[in-house]
Amino acid sequence: MRAPQHARMRTQTFRPFFARRLGASPASTGASREAQRQPQPEAQRRALDVRTVWLSDVHLGTSGCQAHALLDFLKHVECQQMYLVGDIIDGWQLKRNWHWPQAHSDVIQKLLRKVRKGTRMTFIAGNHDEFARRFLGVTLGGIEVADEAVHTTADGRRLWILHGDQFDGVIQCAKWLAHVGDVLYEFSLKLNRHLNIGRAWLGLPYWSVSQYFKHKIKRAVSYVGDFEHAVAREARKRGMDGVVCGHIHHAEMRDIDGILYANDGD
Repeated sequence: MRAPQHARMRTQTFRPFFARRLGASPASTGASREAQRQPQPEAQRRALDVRTVWLSDVHLGTSGCQAHALLDFLKHVECQQMYLVGDIIDGWQLKRNWHWPQAHSDVIQKLLRKVRKGTRMTFIAGNHDEFARRFLGVTLGGIEVADEAVHTTADGRRLWILHGDQFDGVIQCAKWLAHVGDVLYEFSLKLNRHLNIGRAWLGLPYWSVSQYFKHKIKRAVSYVGDFEHAVAREARKRGMDGVVCGHIHHAEMRDIDGILYANDGD
């Protein structure tokens, strides 16, 4: 993730309604409003104290990863449970071109430090960090590795947690095409980085090139909708009250035919 002065984490991550619907306390709801603002001086920062945090599609190991902004978030959040919902490390990109600056190591160290301080952490493997699926059921450094999980909210609802690549036809049927798409996406991230350096210099807010084209291309919008409904249908079949996933880099939280659908975005 990029440095805080150039970018903010997606505001969907901190929406107050997200906290309310998942049974967070009023204090954490107020903190989530605070988190929507630009990073403040250390003396004025308020810790975000919540029951559970979900993160996905960080893509450590890529030049487009906004590691500094993530570090800033992790530094100012405390939680009982954290779910890493896949694609935290980009194994595909690292195989093609090794890119691992110190900030990426700092993210890993910060996560491990939270585990040592008592946060229960579950790592759900994604398609970009599919190497982790060789360790399903194993606890590494205090982090539980799983393919999926079930989370019970403070108000008793059961949420199915998974990355979501299982519902991606391209991943399942034509993996080579997914790798081509990954190369193109990496190019868009590089373009995005240079564009936003210029925007920051002009005092303009962060703007995502990839998200812009996703919303403009009709088929991409249709794909997102199909994905959301497919995941929600499966959650209902499993007797769940909701589902939390990632994969499609589209942050969302809404009701789909009585099922709470939440996507971490990126």
